[in-house]
Amino acid sequence: MADINIVQEHHLAPEQARAAAQQVADKLAEQFELACRWEGDVLRFERSGVSGSLSLLPHQARLQLELGFPISMMAAQIEAKVAEKMRKVFVV
Repeated sequence: MADINIVQEHHLAPEQARAAAQQVADKLAEQFELACRWEGDVLRFERSGVSGSLSLLPHQARLQLELGFPISMMAAQIEAKVAEKMRKVFVV
């Protein structure tokens, strides 16, 4: 198993941050067939072998992913792609 933790600073209004988080989640859902749901300011996603959350805080977005064995072998590539997507959508 592998864990991915990414913190991205931002200066977006709450509704803009939520829209940015949804873009990240949509990309993850597309790539890994994840089911996503909002619980307040936390977007949770999961499927067999992958689970995580994207928490929205004032001026910060925190992504936590837990990858099961088969997918954990690609953790470095996944982390790089997700971090890049977060940099793009949470424009500082």
